[in-house]
Amino acid sequence: MGTLLLSLVPWALFVLWTPALLRQRPRIAAYAPPAEDAAPLVSIIVPARNEAHNIAQCVSTLLDSAYARREIIVVDDGSVDGTGDIARALAERSDGAVQVIDGAPLPEGWFGKPWACWQGYRASRGEVLLFVDADARQEPELIGHAVGALEAERADLVTVLPRQRLRSFWERAVMPQLLLAIMMRYPSAGWVNRSRRPRDVIANGQFIMVRRSAYEEVGGHEAVRHEVAEDLRLAQHFVAQGKKLFLAHASELMETRMYRSLGEIVEGWTKNLALGGRHVVEPWLAPLAPWLAAAALLLFWCAPPLVLAAWPLGFVSGRAGVWAGGATALSLLGWAMAYAGLRVRPTNAPLYPLGAAIAAWIFVRSALRGGRVRWKGREYRVEGGSAVGR
Repeated sequence: MGTLLLSLVPWALFVLWTPALLRQRPRIAAYAPPAEDAAPLVSIIVPARNEAHNIAQCVSTLLDSAYARREIIVVDDGSVDGTGDIARALAERSDGAVQVIDGAPLPEGWFGKPWACWQGYRASRGEVLLFVDADARQEPELIGHAVGALEAERADLVTVLPRQRLRSFWERAVMPQLLLAIMMRYPSAGWVNRSRRPRDVIANGQFIMVRRSAYEEVGGHEAVRHEVAEDLRLAQHFVAQGKKLFLAHASELMETRMYRSLGEIVEGWTKNLALGGRHVVEPWLAPLAPWLAAAALLLFWCAPPLVLAAWPLGFVSGRAGVWAGGATALSLLGWAMAYAGLRVRPTNAPLYPLGAAIAAWIFVRSALRGGRVRWKGREYRVEGGSAVGR
């Protein structure tokens, strides 16, 4: 019995650790916005490529912001789905609050999003720059709170973690697996904020606020022009240059829906893990990390339910069946807590083995991915995690 209980310790630790992983501290809403006469001009830069289904709502929420001293710059990065037309129609009705830039052709050695962000910066005037993804939705108070945090924390870069909208079956099955994997790598926002080791910091590209002076000192997006995971690499670059990063939770003030279909989830996360994942582990571990992650997902989340299902069929011993039942029960409890923490119904917890199997395949796919990445209609040749051609 003692051996059996000992074998369940990893799953018991998961149940105990999950509430700590989901603890949302610090919160951006705790920071008071600056006084109106002391508020800096914020240039909000929205890089957009083929975002026709997102751009109108994104810009509308930015126009509704309670932060008055702002300019909104949408960079249409060669969209072919009408994104630019939608943005220009919004700009015409905005009384000059929105500016739309037609992005220049992508230069050799640049990845698309850093190039769009860089063009937006060059057209901006603000003392503070805010880079926002088109799939992000903000509450009116968010920008003011973020500026307050920038000042109160004497930070050079402020980034926030939003609520993830998980609407479809596949989003609810797969996304929690990958989000929890990130939480395990970065166990708390406070831990990230205390770190002075570039490999241990992270930023969310859906909301990155920087002081213009600091951005220019470190070289801005030009310094990460060849990076696919430009948000991660920009944060690491800031910290490597001695700048201060501040990460906070903003689930009540911002939400996003990263991917809408299984195909988008697989393609998007394959890209992120293949080309960004190597920068969050030690160099010697990078080639092994996706294989180890896939193995862990299969062993921890898929193996116990499979053994439990095989028990009544006589394929495994009673002892193995009891172990599998205990591990599965603890897994269901832990995943119910995780789903609740992500504001998704805990009744989705039984999806975890399916989600783990798909997440494992994504990790394997990222390891097998060759020297080319295709994203939003563009193909890049990649070496060492960087785009070196088109």
